[in-house]
Amino acid sequence: MSEPEIVELDAIDCRLEPITWRFAEDNAEAIAAHWRKVVAEKPATFNGKVLLLHRWQISGRRFHGAYLLTDYASFLAWRDFGAPGEPKWNCFSMAALEAADGAFLLGEMAAHTSTAGAIYFPAGTPDQTDLDGDVVNLAGSVTRELEEETGVRPDEVDIATGWIAIFHGPRIAMMKSVRSPLRSAELKQRIEGFLARDERPELNRMHVVTSPADIRPDRMPPFQCAYLAHRLAT
Repeated sequence: MSEPEIVELDAIDCRLEPITWRFAEDNAEAIAAHWRKVVAEKPATFNGKVLLLHRWQISGRRFHGAYLLTDYASFLAWRDFGAPGEPKWNCFSMAALEAADGAFLLGEMAAHTSTAGAIYFPAGTPDQTDLDGDVVNLAGSVTRELEEETGVRPDEVDIATGWIAIFHGPRIAMMKSVRSPLRSAELKQRIEGFLARDERPELNRMHVVTSPADIRPDRMPPFQCAYLAHRLAT
């Protein structure tokens, strides 16, 4: 797989299109078998509806895309099988959380999640709660995931108007910069206090990144490393 590509965007315009996903239809038995293994390992995993990007283009500095609706079991199998079939993309938004002192704060995924131990910015696979009619509201997903995973409310941060998109194979990470007025030590303490009060938090703890030496390629996916290296360099 090639190196992640970074593209700065002014806006995102994505819609839901009710189309059939051939991968899900043609691989129903394999998907069901894979799902049984997932549930056996993580019994609380829920097979809800999620969104998967099936076409996109960039015009100027504006990203246009269309999503299809599928179930989480099919999405997870597609991801774990190596994204086979006609090109599709796991296109999601992330809250690139930055403290007042310039440090970035990322969360370590909890053991009950499908990406346990990985270190990310707050994020989630787009789902039906991110729909405004047929509009896929990735900006809304940013603030929703940020608050759900860290307890940080949208009115407590400065949210950038634009985006930084990271393209890497079947993944497209739409990064939205959100900056807190708190310094990194205080922000980390506050979020970890929130996590300690949550009976089933998505995150175990927070990691502070202040320099390239803090980037963890062993725990962070390439798109996450690429974003941090880009921001720390600028």
